[in-house]
Amino acid sequence: MTLPKPLHGVITPLATPLLDRDKLDGPALDRLVEKIIAGGVTGIFVLGTTGEALGLSHRLRKEILHRVCSAAGDRVPVLTSITDTSIIESLNFADEAMSAGASGLVLAPPYYYEMTQPELLRYVETVSHEAPLPIYLYNIPYLTKTHYSPEVVRAAADLPNVWGIKDSSGDMDYFAELIHRLADRPEFAVLCGPEERLAEAIAMGAHGGIAGGSNLAPELFVELCHAATNGDAKRVAEIQTRVMRISHGVYHASAEGSSYLRGMKCALSLLGSCRNIMAEPYEPFGPAETETVRIALAGAGLLPELIGKGA
Repeated sequence: MTLPKPLHGVITPLATPLLDRDKLDGPALDRLVEKIIAGGVTGIFVLGTTGEALGLSHRLRKEILHRVCSAAGDRVPVLTSITDTSIIESLNFADEAMSAGASGLVLAPPYYYEMTQPELLRYVETVSHEAPLPIYLYNIPYLTKTHYSPEVVRAAADLPNVWGIKDSSGDMDYFAELIHRLADRPEFAVLCGPEERLAEAIAMGAHGGIAGGSNLAPELFVELCHAATNGDAKRVAEIQTRVMRISHGVYHASAEGSSYLRGMKCALSLLGSCRNIMAEPYEPFGPAETETVRIALAGAGLLPELIGKGA
């Protein structure tokens, strides 16, 4: 599918339904794709953080990519991560994405060796020159150690095959600087990662967001994006309350660093979307955390049968 330029709206970083450590739950994946497309999202991003990509075998990553592209068809564009510590492997997976029918690629900095900003720009230049599809940068410094500086992003925006950035830093001063520096490049997509800041980011000039919660309630995040875009402060405030219930109760159901991933998979299982099976080395939440997630989903209006029963 042809990518819009700029990419806008709500893009879902797709979760990965599993049957065991290296087996995809294909029917559950198909149902999840149908659910989020029906919810009005404008794109799907596979093999990102929410998709537990770094815990999956290379074989399974390819299977997921091909299955999602087939399930989505021409209805929404599919983006896929090509992030790797090896530039050759990134380019190999970019070719795989092309053959699968993906529309775009997502590239975070290599996450083992440290890089200077000039080195990072040269890296982006090399990948963008050789990759067969448009690239979106992925700024997630708390996982990669290296961030895309505003100067590097602005330089990358002049490369013909770099079409946007997803910023998951949560640093809104940094985000504001991106918006400022890219003011003369309105076709370059600036997308917000933390869904808790989506409405704020849109008010600052973002084109949309890549919101993990749209796996759980795509309509909710699509409506939030529309309300923010239209300047409907009252509706934004109403929806934001539900978004924060999800954030606090689902993603922070435990104090561990893995809480986001484990909470997401737990919530999807409670909603009947997939089994509560994590990519290793993580294990599912236990009963106490599961109850916290259940109460949060009810409080956000996503488990109506529990509303009014102590939730």
